[in-house]
This record gives sequence, C-alpha cells and structure tokens, in this order.
Amino acid sequence: MNHFMRALSVGSALAMVSVFGGCSATDSAPQESVGEAQQDLSVDVCPAGVPAALTPPATESLKFKVSAVGVQIYICNAKPPATPGGAETYGWTGLAPQANLFNDDGRLLGTHFIGPTWQGNDGSSVVAAKLAAATVDVSAVPWLLLQAKSHAAEEGRFSDVSYVQRLSTVGGNAPTDVCDATHNLGVVVQVAYSADYFFYETKTHGKLKQCGGA
Repeated sequence: MNHFMRALSVGSALAMVSVFGGCSATDSAPQESVGEAQQDLSVDVCPAGVPAALTPPATESLKFKVSAVGVQIYICNAKPPATPGGAETYGWTGLAPQANLFNDDGRLLGTHFIGPTWQGNDGSSVVAAKLAAATVDVSAVPWLLLQAKSHAAEEGRFSDVSYVQRLSTVGGNAPTDVCDATHNLGVVVQVAYSADYFFYETKTHGKLKQCGGA
C-alpha cells in the first residue's frame, strides 16, 4: 500500500495538519487567472457518470475546475461505544486532505487542506461541508458534493464559490492495516490520492453548466 506511517496523538496529528495547511509546494509556479479558467470550460470537462445526487441546485453554474494531487491523512484511534456501556472500538479516522491544486496546464493554483479548505495563491479561500457522497470506484475515496460555509476576507478565485464537487478520484482510501488497542494505535498514515474538484457560483441569469445536470 502506498502510504506513510507515523505514530502521533490525535492532538499532535491535528496540529501537524494545521501547520502544513495552506503551504504550497511551488508558490513561484505560473498562475492562471479566473478568466482563463472560465474560458477553458468551453469544452466538456465533466467526467461521465456523475450521480444525480451530486448535482448542485439548479441556480448553480460551473466556474472552474482544478486537479488535486496529494494525500488523505488518517489516524488509528479509539471510537466511542456504539451503545452506553458497550465495548470501545477502534478504527482509522480521516483527519484531513493535504494536496496541491493545478489547472490542466500544470500551473499551481493553490492548496487543499483541513476544513476542508481550498485556498488560492491569491489569498482567497472557501471552506465547505459535505452534502452527499457516492462510491463510484471502491478502490478510491467517494465522489462528493459539498456546500460552501465560509470564505476568507481576501477577494479572489474562491471568494464566490457556492458548491464544490469532488469527482474522478484515485486512491486515498483508509488503510487496511489492523487498527486496535495493540496495533497501530496513534499511528498517522498518509495515503496518496488525486481528484478533480469542480467549483460553482450562483447565477441568476444566462446559461448554466453543471456536472451531472440534466
């Protein structure tokens, strides 16, 4: 399995993720304007077979797409009993993603990290919450629909994003290694993944473009 393992407490792991959140690997890479990104959407960028449950509301239109390359971070920890007085259970818990975001020409646009947050090199960002998920490939993390919950004060690429789709995922699933009181407890694992993220904005008029829409 393609992953990196390190023993940490939950608090230490979250602190580590927070420290590295928002750090780009190559901040000096050429950047793309939002206008250039929107022009690229004149071609069909949507993958086939997007589940209807992952379609944004009819008021939302595709603004731009990025490709993410990085890791999904997990920790082996104890979980609360399913019933009062029940036995404690153990399992791999997802902590956060950590990935760089690129356009189709390989230009670095920003980073993706705990929140989940997408942050552009222009300082703008969006934090979103999951609305729906669909397992399209059992060997990869699910495809998702998320709704924006907050934005950074800095105006830019992500400042008016309303919905996000995570599609075309590869890898990133939780480890299959044993996780219990005597095996891997407190171990943090980074699992390689990639995905395409599609960002939407609300439109009150004009033609709409959606991945998964009718």
